[in-house]
This record gives sequence, structure tokens and C-alpha cells, in this order.
Amino acid sequence: MPENLSDNDSKIIRTKKNKSMGISRDTVFVTGSIDLPFLALTIALLTIGLIMLFSASYPYAYYNYNHNSYYFFTRQLIFSIIGLVAMFVMSKINYKWLRVAAMPLLAVTILLLIIVLFYHTKIPGAADFKRFIPVGPLTFQPSDLAKFTIILTFAVYISNYYGQMKTFKYGILFPLGIIAVFCGLIFLEHHMSCTILMFLIGATLMWVGGSDWKLFAFGLAVLVLVVFMVITFPDLLESYAGERIKAWLDKDYDPSGSRWQTNNSLYAIGSGGLFGTGLGNSKQKYLYVSEPQNDFIFSIVCEELGFIGAAIIIVLFGALVIRGLIIAARCHDRFGAILVIGVVAQIGIQVGLNIMVVTDTIPNTGIALPFFSYGGTAMMMLLFEIGVVLSVSRKASQKKV
Repeated sequence: MPENLSDNDSKIIRTKKNKSMGISRDTVFVTGSIDLPFLALTIALLTIGLIMLFSASYPYAYYNYNHNSYYFFTRQLIFSIIGLVAMFVMSKINYKWLRVAAMPLLAVTILLLIIVLFYHTKIPGAADFKRFIPVGPLTFQPSDLAKFTIILTFAVYISNYYGQMKTFKYGILFPLGIIAVFCGLIFLEHHMSCTILMFLIGATLMWVGGSDWKLFAFGLAVLVLVVFMVITFPDLLESYAGERIKAWLDKDYDPSGSRWQTNNSLYAIGSGGLFGTGLGNSKQKYLYVSEPQNDFIFSIVCEELGFIGAAIIIVLFGALVIRGLIIAARCHDRFGAILVIGVVAQIGIQVGLNIMVVTDTIPNTGIALPFFSYGGTAMMMLLFEIGVVLSVSRKASQKKV
């Protein structure tokens, strides 16, 4: 700082710099009303998710956690309460301050994604999986943080270079570089489902951000070719991923191994019929669907609530995504709009992939169902992201002067 500037002058310069980013010290907290429909849909899905988690998980918890049928439910409830606190706190903070946190968060996330490759909990029966960092009696999954980090990174990038997104350099090359870093590190964890999810989130934000559709279409054609090659030659992938593709293509392949979970998921869905067997009355959750509290919880939902109940839940998810897009459309700045689109895209893509997996529409990728599947880091990060959307909704509800 030049010596001839007074402390008051330097303060004015810092204030002007912050205001050029749309923030100032006086706007740490945001006023305005939150979007009540979005909040109501969130609470509804969270409540139904907790009820179904308990119903789906208590037999497995009883047999595997010292006869404690409430093991998963109580932990998920605690994570949900912490997440709700984070959601409401974040909803009061001006989302524009996330610009300041973007680069430090990116650095921390990449560091954690590297650390987990060398320091991680051992997963029984899956020694090559490197997904969780042990933190005392708990674990932390960096890939859950990475989902929000890539959204925030793209929101900052696109808002800064929107006018140049039609060019190959800024619209394709640099965004693909960002995606490659995240997907590459997560792929090394042997976490194929999250690798796919991260790619789809990034590709969605590239499209929304204005990447040239011709170049985008070319990239999509290449992707389709890669998928075709992988399906035709599944041995090109890691052994566990290749086995899942083989099990998807051949319905008679290894019924007591690779097909076990998917087959029992289909049995659960089929036995649910139109109205379901009733809450708590699933038979497949009694150690047939492996770990029913996780990726295949939707099959238990279908069995107990039937087609009608499952359809209502899908409608609620669809309404949440649509309401998020309405909030984004009403937002007065591109950064906030991209943030909201990224969050609801993540939710929508996860829901779509999860349902396609449990119905055997695509190979088993092991992807969680938002608000339903057990996972502390995932639940807390999801509710924090909902808080970001609610923060944007406060500003979106204000008329631009």
C-alpha cells in the first residue's frame, strides 16, 4: 500500500473493491423473505426421508449394531439437525460473500481429495475404496464437499467470463480442466458414481453458462462413444465397475454376487404394487437388499408405499428442482443464478441416477438418494446448499432499484 494513503483512504479502497464484487461489510446479512415453497418442499422431503430411513434400516441396524435398531436413524437425525442449523444460518448470510470463500474452499477441497487417497478408513470387502477420512469416532467424505465446491467454482468462473464462454478457450478448455481435476481425484478413490455426478454437474453448468453448443455437441458425441466402448468392453474399467456393467447387461450373471442387490431391489419394487405393503412392512429389507439404508433405499420406499407413494416423492423432488429454477430466474445477478441452478441440478441428477439404478435402467453406480440415504457429510452439505438457495431467494424476492 502506498505510504501517502491514510488509514481512512485504504478503508475506502477496500470497501470499493468489495462493492465491485457486489458485497460490502454492511451486507454480511441479507434481508427479505425466504422462498417458502422451496423451504416447505425441503422440510417435506427431509421428514419423509427420515421416516423411510428408520423403516428401511432398523432390521439391518439390529443385526449389525448390537441390537440397536435406532443406530442409523438417531445419527441421521443428529446430522439433519446440524444441517438445518447450517441451512438457516446460511439463509441469512449474503450469498455474494461466497465469492470470497471460493478460492480458499477450492484449495481445501483439492487438498482433502488428495489426503483421502493416502489416509482413509478401510471399507470391509472393498479395500481399494478410499472415500472417508477418519475424524475421531466419525468419518468425513471429501467428495460431498467437492459437489458444492465445483458448483461454487463454476458460478464464480462463469460470472467472470460469461462474455467469453462462446470461445473454445474459456467456454470449453478451462471448464473441462476444472471438471478433470475433480473427476480425476474422485476416480482415484474408486468412487465411480460421484465421478459421473461431478462430470454431469460441470457439464450442466457449462451448458447453462453459455458454452458454444456446437463444441458442446461434439463433446457429447465423444462421451456417447466412450460410453459405448465401455459397455461393449467393460474390462476397460476398474474390475468392480466392469463387473457391474456385466451384471447389468446379463441378468443371469452372478445372481448371488454382482446381481444380488439389483435383483432384490426389483423384487421389492414389484411386490409393492400400486399402494404398497404399508409403512414398515417390507420383507426385502430383512437382509435381502444389502444395506437398505443407503443407495437402494428407494426400492424399500416402493415396496412399502407402492407406486403411488413413490410417484408422490418423485413429484416432490421435481417440484423442488422447478422451484429452484424459478428462484434462479428471478435472481438479479448471474453468480447467484448459477449457484441455485448448480444446487438443484445436483439434486435432480442424483435423484434421476439413483432411481435408474434401483430400477436396473443403468448399471449399479452406488449413488445416494438425497434426503433419504444415510450419510452425515452428505446430509449436512445438502442442507447447507439448500441454505445457499434460500439466501439467494431472499435477494430474488427484492425488487431491483
